[in-house]
Amino acid sequence: MRLHLHLAASAALLLTLTACQGPQAEQAKRDAASAAENAAAATDQALDRAADKARTASDQAAAAAHDAAQDASAAAHQAGDATRDAATDAANATANAAEATADKAREMAEKADRAAREEQARH
Repeated sequence: MRLHLHLAASAALLLTLTACQGPQAEQAKRDAASAAENAAAATDQALDRAADKARTASDQAAAAAHDAAQDASAAAHQAGDATRDAATDAANATANAAEATADKAREMAEKADRAAREEQARH
């Protein structure tokens, strides 16, 4: 902001001095033109520094976003693996429970069959 003020002040001084005449006025005009050039150069340098800082910040933000995306992908893979493992464990537990139920049902059927034969043999 200060650079713009210096540039504007230099331009105003140059315009004022162009109305003057004589050797001192000519020197003042050259000084004002030199000040305007210096202000423009300082403005260019400040803009270059600001652009470099903006590029650096943008690069850092892009790297951070890339890292976050990789972390999210890894977390999604881990969650998928955990879900798959849990589903496998649940399926195995269900199969084991079904097998135990079937074994118990066979055992009860055999007992009932034995009891029916014993009852039949008594008659």
